[in-house]
Formats: sequence, structure tokens, C-alpha cells
Amino acid sequence: MLVLITYDVNTETAAGKSRLRKVAKQCVNYGRRVQNSVFECIVDQAQSVMLKAALLELIDRDTDSLRFYYLGNNYKTKVEHFGVERGIAADSLLIL
Repeated sequence: MLVLITYDVNTETAAGKSRLRKVAKQCVNYGRRVQNSVFECIVDQAQSVMLKAALLELIDRDTDSLRFYYLGNNYKTKVEHFGVERGIAADSLLIL
């Protein structure tokens, strides 16, 4: 399923800047960045639960914001994109 993750981490302190980097790194492990604080992640149910738990441990709920949009398996009909693409599509085949 496609999960869209958005976050806003307060970076007024050094701890906030560190949290921001950690949140982004965790998201990169599961998907691709499509905007500065927006990631598209193709995950199964277990990965979704693990990612959510990891991100909730990282953020400060008093100053940060984290949102999950569950677009499901038929997400291709729910997403429109205009302009420059960033990186490879989250569901494309990548051979190393």
C-alpha cells in the first residue's frame, strides 16, 4: 500500500535539527522523498506499523507534527503529479 508521510519538525534548537535528520533518514529507508518533508512509501501492513512506531519515538509531540495518509493499493488513480519528478517512482523496479 502507498502511505504518504508528512512531517514538520521544530528546528529552533539543536535537538530539533537532529530530530529532523533522524525522521528524514527513517523515511528514506521506506520510500522516496517527493517534497522537502513529504515521503511516498510503498509498504505492507507490518512495515507500516514499524515505520509509524519508529517515527513516533523520534518526534517531540509537543512541538512537531507527523501525518500519515493511507492511500492503499489502488493509489495510482488517486495521485496526480505536475512538474519535475524527484527521484525514481516508489514502486518502480531498481536493479543494482
